[in-house]
Amino acid sequence: MPEITVSAEIGGKTFQFSTGKLALQADGAVVARLGGIEMLVTACANKALREGIDFFPLTVDFEERMYAAGKIPGSFFRREGRPTEQAILAARLIDRPLRPSFADGFRCETQVVVTSLAVDNENPFDVVALNGASAALMVSPIPFLGPIGGVRMALRKGEWIPFPTHAELDESVFELVVAGRRNSDGGIDVMMVEAGATEEGVRLVKAGDPPSDEAAVAEGLEAAKPYIDQLIQLQLDLAARVTPREVEWPVAIDYTEEILHKVEEVAPAHLEEVIRIADKRERSAAEEKALAATLEAIGLSGDDADPVQVAMAARAFKYVSKKLMRRRVVTEGVRLDGRGPTDIRPIVAEVGVVGRTHGSGLFQRGETQVLTIATLGMLKMEQLLDNLGIDESKRYMHHYNFPPFSTGEAGFMRGPRRREIGHGALAEKAVLPVVPTEDEFPYALRLVSEVLSSNGSTSMASVCASSLALMDAGVPIIEPVGGIAMGLIYEEGRYVTLTDILGAEDALGDMDFKVAGTADMITALQLDTKIQGLPSEVLREALEQARTARLHILEKMREAIPAPRPELSRWAPRIEAVEIPKDKIGEVIGPKGKVVRELEEETGATIEIDEDGNVGIVRIASNDAEVLKAAKERVLAIAYPPEPEIGKVYEGEVVNITKFGAFINILPGRDGLLHISKLDASRRVERVEDHLKLGDRVKVRLAEIDRNGKLSLDLAEPLGDGSEGEAPTLEPAEQATGPKQERPTGSKQERRSEGDKRRAAPSFEETFERMRKG
Repeated sequence: MPEITVSAEIGGKTFQFSTGKLALQADGAVVARLGGIEMLVTACANKALREGIDFFPLTVDFEERMYAAGKIPGSFFRREGRPTEQAILAARLIDRPLRPSFADGFRCETQVVVTSLAVDNENPFDVVALNGASAALMVSPIPFLGPIGGVRMALRKGEWIPFPTHAELDESVFELVVAGRRNSDGGIDVMMVEAGATEEGVRLVKAGDPPSDEAAVAEGLEAAKPYIDQLIQLQLDLAARVTPREVEWPVAIDYTEEILHKVEEVAPAHLEEVIRIADKRERSAAEEKALAATLEAIGLSGDDADPVQVAMAARAFKYVSKKLMRRRVVTEGVRLDGRGPTDIRPIVAEVGVVGRTHGSGLFQRGETQVLTIATLGMLKMEQLLDNLGIDESKRYMHHYNFPPFSTGEAGFMRGPRRREIGHGALAEKAVLPVVPTEDEFPYALRLVSEVLSSNGSTSMASVCASSLALMDAGVPIIEPVGGIAMGLIYEEGRYVTLTDILGAEDALGDMDFKVAGTADMITALQLDTKIQGLPSEVLREALEQARTARLHILEKMREAIPAPRPELSRWAPRIEAVEIPKDKIGEVIGPKGKVVRELEEETGATIEIDEDGNVGIVRIASNDAEVLKAAKERVLAIAYPPEPEIGKVYEGEVVNITKFGAFINILPGRDGLLHISKLDASRRVERVEDHLKLGDRVKVRLAEIDRNGKLSLDLAEPLGDGSEGEAPTLEPAEQATGPKQERPTGSKQERRSEGDKRRAAPSFEETFERMRKG
C-alpha cells in the first residue's frame, strides 16, 4: 500500500497523520506529527476471544526511546528499562478515552503501542500520541467506535489557548487535556479530562492572573470542542482513504435474553433489602446470599448446574442490581449507604499521628482512611529524571500505596502498579502548586500516602492527608488543598450528581470526576464520562457542587491544624543556605573534595554546594542547631576569611614542612611561613623536623605581610624543651671540631660543578630571607 498522508492546521499548529509506510504487519499503524514530534502508533488485536473474562482486555504501552530526544539512557546498560512514570501516565491518558469506545461484546486481546521516534522539547507529546492512537485504530479492522480527538488547553492571562508549548505552559495558571468524540447530533461529547494547575499557577493568581475556578474550567471544556472536532475530521479523512481488510470478530455474550428475563423476575425481591444496607461488608455478604437465592429460584444451583449458565446468571444479577441502585438514587434520592446526593460521610482529620517522622496527617472519610507521611531532605535528594521530558529532576515527590488489606483481602505485596502510579501523580499534581519554591524552602520533599482502608476516593483522601502532613511538618505551603470524588447518574431523562461517592457508586455511575483545590481555585481535575450529549450546564452545576464539598472538607482540615507549624519538627533537618563568591566555591570544596569532607566529618553537618549565576550557594543541614551554626561559621570563614593583623598572636597548625621552614595555618585559607632561622634564636637549626611535625599546634606572631600577601611569622612562645627541641649531642672528639661531616660523593669535577651551581643561583631559602628583609 502506498503511503497516505493527511494534514491540517489546527489551533495554529500543523497536524499530520501518515499510514502505509511503517509497521505494515500491524492491524493499524500511523505516524502522528506535530512540530518536531513524531510518534509511531500501532494497534493489534488477537482474532480469538479471551475466555473466562468479563472485561475488555486492552493494553496501552508508551515506549519511550531516548534517541527521540538525542540522548543515551543513563542506566548501567545504557538502554531503556521498565517504563518511567512519565510513560505510564501517558499510557493511562491514552487508555481512558479509548477503553469505552469499542463495540459491545468485543473481548479480544487488544494492544496499542506508542513508540516515540522524535520529540522537539518544545511541544508536549502525549496529546499527539493520543490522537495517533485513535487514528491507528481507525485505519485498522478492529471494531473501534471512534475517532477520538484530544487537545491540550492552557489558561494564560485569562484566555484559553490550544496546544501550548512548554514555554507557554510556564506562563499559564492551568492546563487542561480534553478528549472527546462526535455524537449522533454532530456535537462533541467530552469523554475524558486530565487537568491541573501549573507549578506556578497559585503564585500567578496571587500576582493578579484570573484563577482556574469552576467557571473558568467549564469555559475551557467548551473552548476545547472545536479543536477536537477538527482532529476528528482529520482522522476521518485518513480513514476514508484506507480500506482495511475484513475480519469476523467473535462476540462475547454476557448473558442470554432468556436468563436475563428469569433473573429480572426473581432478583429484585432479594435485592430490595440488600441495596439499603449501608455497611460495605454487610452489604457484600447479603449480596452473595441474594445471588445464591436467585440461582436457586431459577434452577441453577447445585453441582449439576451448567457452569456457563451460572456465570451468565451471575452477570445478569449484577446488571439488575446496578439498575435497581441507580433507580433508587434517581427516584428516591437515596444512595447505597442512606445518604442524600449531596451528603458527605463523617470526616476525621488528625496531625502528628506518627512520632519521629517529620510530619504526618491522617484523613478519614467514612470507611476510606489514608495516612500520609512527609519527609524533608536536602536538595541533593531530589529525584533525577531520565525520560523524554524537559525536566531533569523534581524536588516534590508523592508516592501512593494501596495494599490488599485496605479492602479486607489477602494478596501479594507488589511494587507500585499503574493505578498506584496514576493516583500518586494526581495527588502530586494537586498539591505541588502550593508548595513553596526552592528559594523560599530549600528542601526536597517526599510524601507517602498509605491507604489503610478503602471505600471510594482514596486519591482525594491522599490529597487531604498530604496537606495535613505538610502543615504538621512546618512546610510553609501557600494554602491547604482538599479533594472530593463526585459521580453522576443519568436515568429516565434526569441527571443526579453525587457527592463523595462510594467504591460501588464509582462503578454504577455514568460519569465520575475528582476535583482538588484550594478555597479559591481548582488545582487538579480528573473526569471520565460515558454520557452522550452531556449538557454544559449540568457539568457546571456538578463542578459547583464539588466546590461546596471541597470547602466543607477544608474547614474540617483547618480544625485539625489551621496553618503550617511555625517550626520544623525536631526530627527534621534544619537547612540554611549561605551565599558565597563564585571564586570561593573551589576553596570550600577543596582538592578532590577534601575540605568539604573534613567539614562534614568534624561538624556532623551535611553540606551541598551549587552554583547559581555569579554566586555559589552552600546549603548546610543538621538536626542540631549548634552543629548547623558551627558548620556555617566554618564555611563563612573560608569564603570570607578575616584579615590577618600584624603583631597579633595566633595559635596555628603546622600544615607543611620544608627545608627552609614550616607553614602554619593561622586563619581559614591563610598560611604563613615560620622560617627555620626563627625556630631557635640561640643556635642554628639544621632540620625543621627536629622541632616541629605536621599537625603540631604552635603560637606564632604575624611579623610581616609582603606586597604579594604572603605572611611571615615569628614564634610567640619558645618551643618546648622536649627531645625534638634539644641540640644534638656531640661526641668528645667533636667538641672542638664540630660534628662529623659526611664525605662528599662523586668525582672531583662533579663536586666542583655542583659548587658552581650553588654559587651561581641562590637557594629558595636565601631568596625568601632577602625578600622578608626587603
